[in-house]
Amino acid sequence: MLKRGVLLIGFLSTFSLSLAQHHEAAAETKPATETKVVSAEEAEKEQIKKENKEFIDHHLLDAHSFDIMVEKKADGTEHHIGFPLPVIFYDEANGLHAFMSSKFHHGKELKDAHGKKYNVVESKGANYALYHEKIVKTDASGAITLDDHGHATNAKVLDLSITKSVLMILCASLLMIVIFGSMARNYKKSPIPTGAGKLFEPLVIFIRDEIAIPNIGPKYHKYISYLLTIFFFILFLNVFGLLPFGINVTGNLAITAALAIFTFIITQFTANRNYWQHIFWMPGLPFLMKLVMIPIELIGMIIKPFALLIRLFANMSAGHIVIMSLIAMIYYFQNVIAGVAFPFLTFVLYLLEILVAFLQAYIFTMLSAVYFGMANEEHHHEEAHH
Repeated sequence: MLKRGVLLIGFLSTFSLSLAQHHEAAAETKPATETKVVSAEEAEKEQIKKENKEFIDHHLLDAHSFDIMVEKKADGTEHHIGFPLPVIFYDEANGLHAFMSSKFHHGKELKDAHGKKYNVVESKGANYALYHEKIVKTDASGAITLDDHGHATNAKVLDLSITKSVLMILCASLLMIVIFGSMARNYKKSPIPTGAGKLFEPLVIFIRDEIAIPNIGPKYHKYISYLLTIFFFILFLNVFGLLPFGINVTGNLAITAALAIFTFIITQFTANRNYWQHIFWMPGLPFLMKLVMIPIELIGMIIKPFALLIRLFANMSAGHIVIMSLIAMIYYFQNVIAGVAFPFLTFVLYLLEILVAFLQAYIFTMLSAVYFGMANEEHHHEEAHH
C-alpha cells in the first residue's frame, strides 16, 4: 500500500513538473507570437493614420486639378478621376508658361528624401515639379532639396494658375451674376418676385432691414451693395465646401484675408471726420491720455479685419477637419461600432455645417456693417459739454 502511494505521488509530481514546463515554454513563445501580431497591427494602424492625415491635408489644400475621386489600386498607385485645370506661371529666366495640369500627372515620377512622390515636367527647356501643390523649379535631374522642416528650397515661380479654389470663386461669381441679374430684369417688369427671386428676396430684405439699417443708419445705401455681395459670395462658397469634392475656398487664409482687406479699405476710405478724430485725438480725455489712446486705437483698427479673416478661416477649416477625421475613424478602427457610430456623428455634424455655412456668412456681413457704422457714426461731444 505504501509502495503504491509513493508511486502515485511520484507520477503526479512528474506529470505536474512536465505540465509546468510545457506552460512555461508556451508562455515564452506566446508573447513573441503576440508581439509579432501586435507589431503588424500597429504598423497597419500607423499606415492608415498616415494615409488619413494625407487625405485630410489634401482636402484642405488648394489643387491644380479638380479631383472628384481618387481610386487607390492594389499596387499602391492612385487613379485620379476628375479633370485638369490650366497651369499658368511665370519664371524670370524662361518667361510665361501655360499648359494643362494633366501634364504633371504624365510627367517623370520621382521621390524626395522622405519617399514622397512627385512629378517633373519640361517646359521651355527647364524642369518644373508640382510638390505639395506648389510649382518649383528643379535641375536637369528633377531633384528637390529639402530643409530641416521638410520644405522645398528650390527656386519658386509666380503661380497664376486656375486652381480649384480660383475655379470655384469664378463659379460663385458667375452664379451670382446669373441669379441677381435675372432678378433685376424681373423686377423691371413686375415688383412681384419670380423664379429665384422668391428664394433670395427674403435674404436680401433681411440683410437690408436687420443688418444694414440698424448698424449703419441712414447712410446704409452706399454699403448695401457690398454687404449683399459679400454675404452671398461667402454663402455660395461655404455651400460649395459641403460638396464631396474637396472644395475648401473659405478655409483658405489668402481668400479670407482678401475679403477682410476689402472691408478694411472700404471702412477707412468712407469714414467721416469723427472716426479719425477718435483714433488720433480722442475727444473728452486729458492730454496725456489722448497720447496713450493713439496706439491703442491704431492697433484696434488693424485687429478688426484680422478678427474677420481668422474667424471665417478657423470655423470653416475646423468643420472640414472634424468631418474628415470622423470619416477617417471608420477606416482606423474597422469594427461594427465604428461603422455605425462615426457615420451617424458625421451626418449630424454635416447638418450642423449647413447651419455654420449660413452663420459664418451672416457674421462676416454683420461685423462689416458694424465697422461701417462705426466709421460713419456722428458724435456730439461738444454739444454734450455745452
